[in-house]
Amino acid sequence: MAHSVDDIVKAHGKRYKARLRIQVIKMAGGLLAPLDEREAEALQSLKNGEQYEIEIIRTRNPSFHRKVFAFFNFCFEHWSADKTDWKYFDERKQFDTFRKNLTVLAGFREVTYTIDGRVRVEAQSLSYGNMDQSEFEQCYKALINAALKEIFNNTTDENTINRLYSFF
Repeated sequence: MAHSVDDIVKAHGKRYKARLRIQVIKMAGGLLAPLDEREAEALQSLKNGEQYEIEIIRTRNPSFHRKVFAFFNFCFEHWSADKTDWKYFDERKQFDTFRKNLTVLAGFREVTYTIDGRVRVEAQSLSYGNMDQSEFEQCYKALINAALKEIFNNTTDENTINRLYSFF
């Protein structure tokens, strides 16, 4: 929900810390226009002729984001199907670990060193703020390749293969 600059100033007392977050669309000629009426209302609190600093953040395709996480879920279901003997299995935590491991195998990782000199490998963040759409699409292709090699390498079940192909 967008708030007016004046509302933020009243709440925080300092104008230089006021932030206004609105969704805009780039129009011909380099103009930025509010996305809808609600966003246009938020702009009414800004004064004509006053200078403002704008930070542009490109949004990713939300349906593609859902597709990637549906792929993670499909891979996790296949991988964990034969691990039913695990006791006290916290599926949510295991899914998160699985997702991060597959991301690392796909080559999207951060490598650092611990204080004692050991290598630490962590999955690169897939969040909207850390990866733009084109990099996210590259990551998805790499995730498919990693899953084919590491998760589905011995799969012969026709239904599984058909579901897998639906993600291509």
